[in-house]
Amino acid sequence: MLSYRHSFHAGNHADVLKHTVQSLIIESLKEKDKPFLYLDTHAGAGRYQLSGEHAERTGEYLEGIARIWAQESVPEELKTYLEAVSALNPRGDLRFYPGSPLIAAHLLRDHDKLNISELHPSDFPLLRNEFSRDNRARVVREDGYQQLKSQLPPLSRRGFVLIDPPYELKSDYQAVVKGIQEGHRRFATGTYAVWYPVVLRQQIKRMVKDFQATGIRKILQIELAVRPDSDQRGMTASGMIVINPPWKLESQMKSVLPWLHKVLVPEGTGHTLVEWITPE
Repeated sequence: MLSYRHSFHAGNHADVLKHTVQSLIIESLKEKDKPFLYLDTHAGAGRYQLSGEHAERTGEYLEGIARIWAQESVPEELKTYLEAVSALNPRGDLRFYPGSPLIAAHLLRDHDKLNISELHPSDFPLLRNEFSRDNRARVVREDGYQQLKSQLPPLSRRGFVLIDPPYELKSDYQAVVKGIQEGHRRFATGTYAVWYPVVLRQQIKRMVKDFQATGIRKILQIELAVRPDSDQRGMTASGMIVINPPWKLESQMKSVLPWLHKVLVPEGTGHTLVEWITPE
């Protein structure tokens, strides 16, 4: 369909959760000197203007990154993520928000590699231009799921795969499970993170059961809800399903999620969750 544009939603509460998890995984991989591959299957445009027409129309960032930005002090777990946001806003005012590929580019080292793909005809040229001078990056206009077949396993035998589709179709919930199975068959030791929205809870319960049925071990679920589950239209929560998470990630998210929930949801509705779908 290719109608989804992340520019309407950049910097919202779901981005805060997703990019916190992403940053913590990358920082963990950097603890070893050996290089690794970052593979982003649905990369978007890379950078988003928060004063632009799309972001201003929804104003979702005002209840997301803007609330974090206004805090005088933040937990240690958020600092590398916020450093990546600050890199786009050197004057201190919040004008731009980095998508997942730009956050990765800021955090990765010179000898690490990025493989990023995007199909949208408007977003791909923006993404390609964003990385035109980054020799670490391979930017392609291809189906991100095909990258799991063609780019895995990486030569370094170390890698982090982020799968963040638009979920325009109900089949996207099954596609991410198939994508993980495909990647895991080729590269079982890699770290994989799947972002998901909670629109109908039953879809997420079904997806979790599908992950359990794969037989893959070490699957961690992390979720942040800003409202109670509902059968009405709209996203009430979002989450990350992480395969082969770094050993510290569970405790890091259990530590930081209550703070995030308090700041992002001052009225106290919703919930947080960190639990294993399948343990080791």
